[in-house]
Formats: sequence, C-alpha cells, structure tokens
Amino acid sequence: MAQAWRCAGLRWATEGPVLLWDGGRRSPLSRGKRVAFAVVEGGVRGCVGARGHACPVRAAVSARSTGARCEECARLDRAHSVAADGTADDPRPYRVYLAWFGPGLVKVGITAAGRGPARLLEQGAVCFSWLGSGPLMAARRTEELLRAALRVPDRIPYAEKRAVRARLPRDLEERVREIREVHGRAVDLPQWPESLTRAPFEAVDHLRVFGLDTAPAARGEVTELVEGAVVSGELVAAAGPDLHLAGGEGVIVLDTRLMRGWELVPAGSEGGSEVRPPVRGFRVEGHAQDGLF
Repeated sequence: MAQAWRCAGLRWATEGPVLLWDGGRRSPLSRGKRVAFAVVEGGVRGCVGARGHACPVRAAVSARSTGARCEECARLDRAHSVAADGTADDPRPYRVYLAWFGPGLVKVGITAAGRGPARLLEQGAVCFSWLGSGPLMAARRTEELLRAALRVPDRIPYAEKRAVRARLPRDLEERVREIREVHGRAVDLPQWPESLTRAPFEAVDHLRVFGLDTAPAARGEVTELVEGAVVSGELVAAAGPDLHLAGGEGVIVLDTRLMRGWELVPAGSEGGSEVRPPVRGFRVEGHAQDGLF
C-alpha cells in the first residue's frame, strides 16, 4: 500500500493556495494542476486535536464536520480564539473589515493587523475594504455596532458563498457597490469607538486571484468524504478553503477542511473500482439573504 498522508489544512501564501500536510510538507496549488487522491479503505476519520496537541482519546468524528474535532477538542480550540473573546488583553493592533462574497452577502469581521489580507483570502472574500484599526476590544465593539445598527452579520455560511459564485458580476464596480455603501454608513455612526481609527474606503478585489474570472460555473459541492472515495480533477479556481475541480462531469467544489482527519493516498493506489464522494447540487435560484500531488 502507498504511503498515507494526513492533510493539515489549506493556507494562502503570496504564491497562492498551499495544502499543508502533517510532518511539514507543502503542496502549492496552481491553476491547471491535477488534484487526485483517495481515502484509505477501512479508514476512520479521527479528531485532529486542539492547539497543536493530539486528541487524548483519539475520537472518531463525523465525515461532514468541517472542524474535524471532537466536542472536547473543539471547545478547547475555541476557548483560546479571538472569536470567543478569550484574549481580551491581546496587545496587538487589529483591523475591522467589510467583506463581500456575492450579491446580498456582506459581512463585518476583524483580523490581527499583522496578518494583512490573509484572513480575507482564507474566508473566500471576493472583495473587501478595511473599515478601521485599533485595539482588539475597540475592533470587537465596532463589529457589534455594525451588527446592531446596520444589521451587517459577522458570519456567512460557506454553503451560501459557494452557491452565488456562479453569478458574480463581471464588472468591478458592481462587485464593490455594496461594501462601499455599507462603509459610508458605518463610518458615520455616532457610536463609533474613539480608539478605533477610521480607514478610507479602498476596495481590494480577489476575483482574478481566486481564478473565478475564468473558471466554469460549479455544479455542486462535495458534502463529505467516505472510505475508499476518490477525488480527482483539474484545479480551475480556489477561494478560501474551497478547490474548484473540473472533471468529466463538470466542476465540483471540494472544501479542503473535509480532508482533515482522514488517511489519504494517491488516486489509484488502492486498486478496485472508484468510489465517488457524495455531491450536492447548487440551487442558486433558491438563495435568499439580504504529498499526494
């Protein structure tokens, strides 16, 4: 049997998306590259642990979980995250941003200033603008202010982001119109925290960075991986954790977070007939919201 690998996630670097593997190996993912792997027969998806530590009970996790963690490890991981407000004394400067993922999909969020735009690439933001910068708690209060005063959410499900990618406007002005409007309303709010410095509107567009300007529309998304499943295709686009893979039956979207916790081998090394993972088709018209290669 071929050597099995465990995926450690996808990260965005200056050269584009990169798959990381346990042990430190990296696989840069350029458009046009063939992505092909199989899930080991008889394998069980295991918890990836928390904060760099292995799961103490080696728990099995659901094939549909994007976190790939058991309940206890997920709790420990979140307890130390900025999103959980568990680091209120963080001295680093933070930035507040507005991100646009498609028509009607605008969110507010925060990221450490030192990370630059990495957080926006990781989330699959088609375009964004900085809103302001300052201490962590001031950034958090601004995020809450926009939710309360302007009803701008701080979370948008990935399923909604994927469903609208097939109908993104080709005109840049159309893509930035919504965040420009929200930005103007936000900086005029009287409750704006004094310690947060407003940033001028300056849209950054990722349509070409992701490859969505030329990629064919995807027909659906992989909902889970199963033992023996084979995934293969040409990489035509990548946005956030998602790979858009073109094959004989069209383009499907693979959330690379579903790869974590499985033992993976090169496609074809398992032998036997190929098992395709379950794919759920997109229904855009029903959308509503204001080492392997």
